[in-house]
Amino acid sequence: MRAAPLPLRIKLAYGLGSVAYGIKDNGFAYFLLLFYGTVVGLEPALAGTALLIALLFDAVSDPLVGYWSDNTRSRLGRRHPFMYASALPVAMCYYLLWQPPDWGSQGLFFYLLGFAILIRTLITFFETPSSAFMPELTQDYDERTTVQAWRHFFGWAGGASLAVIMFGVLLVPTDEYAVGTLNREGYETYGQLASVLIFVVILISALGTQSRVHITDFPARPPKRIGELFGEMLELLLDRSFLALFISGMASAAAAGLTAALTFLMLTYFWEFSSLQIFYWTAMVVVSAALGLLVAPRVARRLGKKRAVITLGIVAFLLQPAAVVLRLFGWLPENGDPRLFPMLLTLQTIDLGLIIAMQAVSASMVADLVEQAEVRTGRRNEGVFFAAMTFIRKTNQGIGAFIAGLLLQIVAFPNGAAPSEVSADTVWNLGALLVPSQYLLWGVMLVAIGFYRIDRSQHEAHLKVLADRDAPSQSDEP
Repeated sequence: MRAAPLPLRIKLAYGLGSVAYGIKDNGFAYFLLLFYGTVVGLEPALAGTALLIALLFDAVSDPLVGYWSDNTRSRLGRRHPFMYASALPVAMCYYLLWQPPDWGSQGLFFYLLGFAILIRTLITFFETPSSAFMPELTQDYDERTTVQAWRHFFGWAGGASLAVIMFGVLLVPTDEYAVGTLNREGYETYGQLASVLIFVVILISALGTQSRVHITDFPARPPKRIGELFGEMLELLLDRSFLALFISGMASAAAAGLTAALTFLMLTYFWEFSSLQIFYWTAMVVVSAALGLLVAPRVARRLGKKRAVITLGIVAFLLQPAAVVLRLFGWLPENGDPRLFPMLLTLQTIDLGLIIAMQAVSASMVADLVEQAEVRTGRRNEGVFFAAMTFIRKTNQGIGAFIAGLLLQIVAFPNGAAPSEVSADTVWNLGALLVPSQYLLWGVMLVAIGFYRIDRSQHEAHLKVLADRDAPSQSDEP
């Protein structure tokens, strides 16, 4: 018998939790290097090194937290103890990250490094168990996509909303700061606001989903030695369908990171948009998130999840570089033409909405691996699967920024130059290198996803095997 649909309040509570990760992700991607490298005075190379070292810690902490939550048994369930425990520490550390002391370069390096490691690790204690809780919320093939669509909506919209506040309210010129992006008080205020929001949304999400915990469904297992632990995780992660999602996710994350790393540079130098136009560009991300929320479940229900990802990916990846390609061939209005900005803004809003929808469907595909693995191994390991996908999301900044740096070095892009000071050939060469780099990464992503094997019928077959397996023990009860 088909289970009753999840109430909307549960979907909203679960989805709201991703605001915490969205805030942290946007802060690290767009503002942290700018703040420490330009405002505080830490050398940009040292700041980048600190963030890279912090990323390496995730390679160990993410799967360990996932495995730990898989094998935790408490009256609060497997995931919620981690979610509750993370709220205050991660909020406090995020606040302190944006209030650095006036130390020298070495002191600031270790200050940034320490808090970057703490924040990445603590956000893992929320994000990985919270993400892994989704298969417990519903076993329905289609409803999982709807739940993930809400989660991606909140993650993108939450992060973008604070970015809009930063550009529109906090990082504005004052009597003391003629250049808005140098306004130290704006970053400090952002840290206060962001930390409070992170604390609140984590608690709301944990409390709002507590009633859906299935405490007795999963038997306790004895602790493992470290070698057995990693062997068990490796067994899970070598599954063919998971490897397809993992490789696809890495390529997609690298493409997204590359695009994000060059977004504001392309808007400023390639398209020569004003600060106000860039503000509108950022604000429309919320509209894209809403579009993804609407599109993801509908396309997945009609086409199936794998075909939906491939279809959405092909359309989105043809649209995203289309404007650059048209400009390279001279088929778009010149910069400054009043027709150009609304054309590109519309294209970007639709394209990003399709990408968000594709990400939501992909995340739903991870959830369907859980029952397949349980049929094969007898274990519930949502935490390990979702930890791997969480790590992919965290790597996109480092991989994308690295590729972006290579492209900028190849074209010899000048540092700190005004748009009028950058030659047309340099700008053209940057666009000419960016487009094939994006297509190469997206091609790997689409080819890899083709090896994913779980469809609706296989998912339902896995559920039936598990139900039949549990039936004898239930019938023996007095």
